[in-house]
Amino acid sequence: MNLTVDEALETAHFDERGLLPAVIQQHDSGEVLMLGYMDAEALQRTLTEGRVTFWSRSRGEYWRKGDTSGHVQWVRGASLDCDGDTLLVRVEQVGPACHTGARSCFDTHPVDGVELGQPETDADGDEEPEEGS
Repeated sequence: MNLTVDEALETAHFDERGLLPAVIQQHDSGEVLMLGYMDAEALQRTLTEGRVTFWSRSRGEYWRKGDTSGHVQWVRGASLDCDGDTLLVRVEQVGPACHTGARSCFDTHPVDGVELGQPETDADGDEEPEEGS
């Protein structure tokens, strides 16, 4: 079911500071670009103006991605998660998304380690049974 802007505002569960985390994703590749925060006004602006608007926690003001850099985020779709406490915004990103100049804010500090989501195997390459099975 697609929500209207008013229904989205009613459904969204803002935290104790009145903020909702917004994950920004490139609409065609699925690449996660950044995370920002929106209050109800920023959410309404984002859904009605077609440009992503955030609430700056550090500056205490609204900001639209690209107003000073030219690296605009054009809204292509948006969805609240199942609990209504996180927003996914699918965008057409113009230029880098990160203030560092990187394409994505998640490009700058990759974490090495185990590959998550892969089943563990024993020495023979057989999958280890899950705990309790």
